[in-house]
Amino acid sequence: MDLFPRAWGALQEAVHSLDYAQWVSPSGCAGWLVQDLVFHLVIGAQDILITLVTTTDAPATRDAVTYWEPGSPGDGTDAESAFVRRGASAYSGPKSLLHHFDDLAVAAGKAAAAADPATRVETRDEVLTVADFLTTYVVEATLHHLDLTLHLSDVDGPPASTLAATRAIMEGVVGRPLPSEDDREALLFATGRLPAPAEFTPVALG
Repeated sequence: MDLFPRAWGALQEAVHSLDYAQWVSPSGCAGWLVQDLVFHLVIGAQDILITLVTTTDAPATRDAVTYWEPGSPGDGTDAESAFVRRGASAYSGPKSLLHHFDDLAVAAGKAAAAADPATRVETRDEVLTVADFLTTYVVEATLHHLDLTLHLSDVDGPPASTLAATRAIMEGVVGRPLPSEDDREALLFATGRLPAPAEFTPVALG
């Protein structure tokens, strides 16, 4: 549970450190600008808030590793990517998008801090404990933090602890070690954000 506030807080700090010119820089998500990525994070914060109040007595069907279904990295031409780009462009500018992100991200962080780790919640037709659900968002926040900073050398990256945790979960998902000793580089290779070594097929987590 302590990794979630680290990952989520570091991501919020990174978004706040951007100057407005950087919002139209490319991100690590194919076809997305930084502003598109921030809009996607708005959707993520909403998901955290909704899921944490969608409690259930049903038994857990997934955990922080089995929640993920590996697939092929996208190229930014899918319908979801088009929706994200339209949503980001609908704001009057970075200031209004940042305000919306702040409101939801802070609320999501407070809701997570108040949640019982053992409570079970429903999301995407699956049941997880709160602890496992928030761990999936350690992965989500860490990978998108890498996306945010991939082409912006003057913005701080994710904390070492969340990089290591995300690597461990991803290795559990793919069932093999990732192709680098450096956690940041390994995650970028493994998810196709940077060209991977020939012997490793990149995967997307969905």
